[in-house]
Amino acid sequence: MKIIFTSDTHGNLYPYSYALDKQEQIGLFGVASMIEKDDDTLVMDGGDSLQGTPLMSYYLEHKDEYDFHPMAEGFGAMGLDYYTLGNHDFNFGYDAIADYVNAMKATLISANVEDKTGGLDIKKNVIKIMPDGTRVGITAAVTGYVNVWEQKSNLENFIVSDPVEALKKQYEELKDNCDITIAIYHGGFEENLTTGALLSETTENQACKISRELGFNILLTGHQHIAVEGVEIEGTYGVQPPAKAAKFCELNVSRGDNGFDITSRLVDTNSQNEKYSKILREHAFMDELSQKVQKWLDQPIGSLEKEIAPEEKLDAALHGSKVAAIFNQVQLDYTGADFSCTSLSNDPLGLKKDITVRDVLGIYQFANTVEVKEVTRDIIKTALERCAEYFDYNKDTGEVKVADCFLAPKIEHYNYDYYGNLEYSFDLSRPVGDRVISLKKMDGTELEEGKTYTLVTSNYRATGTGGYECIGKSRVHKSYSDEMPDLLINFIRKNTPVKEIVNSRLSVYAGDKLL
Repeated sequence: MKIIFTSDTHGNLYPYSYALDKQEQIGLFGVASMIEKDDDTLVMDGGDSLQGTPLMSYYLEHKDEYDFHPMAEGFGAMGLDYYTLGNHDFNFGYDAIADYVNAMKATLISANVEDKTGGLDIKKNVIKIMPDGTRVGITAAVTGYVNVWEQKSNLENFIVSDPVEALKKQYEELKDNCDITIAIYHGGFEENLTTGALLSETTENQACKISRELGFNILLTGHQHIAVEGVEIEGTYGVQPPAKAAKFCELNVSRGDNGFDITSRLVDTNSQNEKYSKILREHAFMDELSQKVQKWLDQPIGSLEKEIAPEEKLDAALHGSKVAAIFNQVQLDYTGADFSCTSLSNDPLGLKKDITVRDVLGIYQFANTVEVKEVTRDIIKTALERCAEYFDYNKDTGEVKVADCFLAPKIEHYNYDYYGNLEYSFDLSRPVGDRVISLKKMDGTELEEGKTYTLVTSNYRATGTGGYECIGKSRVHKSYSDEMPDLLINFIRKNTPVKEIVNSRLSVYAGDKLL
């Protein structure tokens, strides 16, 4: 038996980067062009399909105009058999999921997602009988952190339960009725697979726990965007592909003397082949959608007084980011909060002088909303101490670099936050957890002990994700439904030409030396 597995494709259908306007070897059509499916091949996907590209952003706004679903077409070209939902698939509410599921030809499986309406026909498990009679039991689950991150309005028709308990129940049902069991888990490994070190105290990722405590033969994971070619934990064989369908997992399973022999490899996606051209011809009916997306992306929305060159990650973290200053100003103007914090994606970001929709979606790629939390001086200081962990300072050489905990096992520059309406300082010569040496308002006055302030941030950070539990535990002052890309577009249109924004002052020291 061969298994082809993708996950976290994030709206990538074509081998193309919309933000950069260039070809890349990614996307479902590219994967489809490389698959030779026969009766002994199962094709599966681990979720997070609806969010991530302008193609899907445009489609979701205009889906009633089309009689096809872009991602369903991509998975159909792959010959997808089984799939589950990822946390980002809930970002757009029930109707968007229903539109997707109804267009899919594959079977939707989830042990821990219950549709209150019953309209999605979600299977808790399936048993696939292969041509040689082998009975393959398949179940799936999504990280329970859907309940932490997602807006309540988007979950009104769903119940998302504990994934480990749900998978355990399905495993007990399958194990005596199948020859081999497979779980698709939209969650990752909570431990460093090399050292065994625990990566987080949260239950966002629980693949190691599932491997040790249940007993599935194969665990197909996702969510982390970490490439895991193959790992065995307590008899469970696990894999994980990276994001955007840049690679896919290929597993080969055969009967051995002591059960099943499993091998796997990560295959680079490549659309430069004859079959890809054939797939494009077969999907020519989608060309009009692609053309409309490109026209929409190239709409001018305003300008900056001065272009912002791409900002190198460490330099921006040390000296401030002009892009982050814009994000923070948008959030401050929109909510009237006392302070703002935002983060940037993993890639160096800049903005051209003349700005289009494409440029905005390139620098802010997620459909985040904003939320205002009630915070104190101590809460802000605790959050800033987490930011200060981003820096690794060598006292002997004076070198400053990005700390390993933000680079491995997953690159997480997006967990370093930039603050607005705040003047603050770090001293990297001090131990982690005690690096914040100054915390003031922009007028130079100290924040008052015990006083309640308001802090606006993304709905993602508002949950406490990324090591910011102090923010997650803070009381919600107000939530908003408008998405940040739309707020950015409106801000640029209203304030064109946008002047350089200075809404914070960050100073980073090493002892007496200003870095």
